[in-house]
Amino acid sequence: MLFLAALAFFHRELRQLPLVPWPAHVHGSEGSFTLNASTVLVARGREARENADYLRAALRSTGLPLKGADRPGANGIVLRIVKPENALGKEGYRLTVGNSAVDIEAATSAGLFYGIQTFRQLLPASTYGPTPIQDFSCAVPDVEIVDQPRFEWRGMMLDVSRHFFPKQEILKLLTTMAEHKLNRFHWHLTDEPGWRIEIKRYPNLTKIGSLQNYDTFRKPLDGKNHGGFYTQNDIREVVAYAKRLHITIVPEIEMPGHSLAAIASYHELGVWNNPPKANPWAVESSNLNTEDSTIKFYENVLDEVMKLFPSTWIHVGGDEVDKGPWKRNTRTQELKKQRNLKDEDELQSWFMRQIDAYLTAHGRRLIGWDEILEGGLAQGATVMSWRGINGGIAAARSGHDAVMSPTSHMYFDFYQGPPQTEPRAIGGHLTLDRVYSYEPIPGELNPDEAKHVLGVQANIWAEFIPTSSHMEYMAWPRGCALSEVAWSPKDSRNWQMFEGRLKEDLLRFDAEGMNYRKLDKPDLGRGIDR
Repeated sequence: MLFLAALAFFHRELRQLPLVPWPAHVHGSEGSFTLNASTVLVARGREARENADYLRAALRSTGLPLKGADRPGANGIVLRIVKPENALGKEGYRLTVGNSAVDIEAATSAGLFYGIQTFRQLLPASTYGPTPIQDFSCAVPDVEIVDQPRFEWRGMMLDVSRHFFPKQEILKLLTTMAEHKLNRFHWHLTDEPGWRIEIKRYPNLTKIGSLQNYDTFRKPLDGKNHGGFYTQNDIREVVAYAKRLHITIVPEIEMPGHSLAAIASYHELGVWNNPPKANPWAVESSNLNTEDSTIKFYENVLDEVMKLFPSTWIHVGGDEVDKGPWKRNTRTQELKKQRNLKDEDELQSWFMRQIDAYLTAHGRRLIGWDEILEGGLAQGATVMSWRGINGGIAAARSGHDAVMSPTSHMYFDFYQGPPQTEPRAIGGHLTLDRVYSYEPIPGELNPDEAKHVLGVQANIWAEFIPTSSHMEYMAWPRGCALSEVAWSPKDSRNWQMFEGRLKEDLLRFDAEGMNYRKLDKPDLGRGIDR
């Protein structure tokens, strides 16, 4: 009985290791490894050397030299690629901490990177800050971790159309995502208020379309730029940075609705019953027309987008298209009849099929919000289910991939507490524990259908998020809960244990200067004033 009690105590202590997300398998033993000025770094192979450079940079606040060596000796960290992938998978790793060495092995560079993130979380939170630590030395508990993610799509979306966020803030968000093993950044680049990506063939998209934000669009322009955009060089820099963090950026170019900024820039894209007004933003509808010339326009746009973003998936929106302007427009009705389309749902599906075919021909895949199911789903389309889970279920049952992103659990623009105590939000109520409770695989799916659920994603819509500090407040620590939903085995998730482990994660945020939301329980981190 004494042995069993001791074993239970040890297991409980092991579960309190400050790891977020929690790994698949964790085994501990007595003893520790000492990380200090004598620690050397052994990197075996090109991919291991690249990760070694990352680890040195990540631990620069410690002041440790982490000199390269051929062997770990009595105090070393070893990074190595092992082939084939076998049980570790494409993103898995094995981390072994012993008295004289730390060994991180993986089948891929991504796996090594995630092993490094777990190792970093075993170190003091102060190592995440920019402040140099004098005479740094720490004991790392002996542990063996064998880990790989539950889902391949572990995403977060940021809307930069309604309010523009500078490049440096995007890089900071990517950094924090990577530290929590999130690997898809969905960049919502175009919508009603602003077009945020430079397209050289169509300069008016940024010359006119980038000038507004949510607070000013549809109002008379005052000659000032209230928005902003990313140059193609900016985007190349962000994409390259994300690649080093093993994050895939999925760009979104919204169509055929939510296209006011594009129509304001090029009136010929719009649906018109009356001539355009003098004010370029005084358009009649945010719907694109369905002319062949508009399809060609967007194919040209996508040509430049695909050169900038290597992502297999290109997001094309497809949500909340008001069919009324199409119904009332004589030319649109003529086109619908010529194409033998039954209704406006089929007209939208026709539009999406043209774009799907174009992306497919270029080796890419279309992904859109669940409205793209209406009127028939394009052949290669992936569905992002946001209006609940039914869109994801329908997609999976029809043999299409799906990403689960329901408003009920994954809309980070919702309030986190009573509205009178929170910054303004769009509405709704989404607490940290509710995010953590989400199960991405709907119970209605059988095992074969469930394989089509690629993963889960949280969305940060920015109507009422005008600053980067406010964006951080909405993203974290709910993003920590997201990471565990997306990465950890279902049966390992435990809210009480997560709360305890989150304490150290919030201290890391403090070190990084993150404006995260203070938790409702005061003993779980001080937070930063919002």
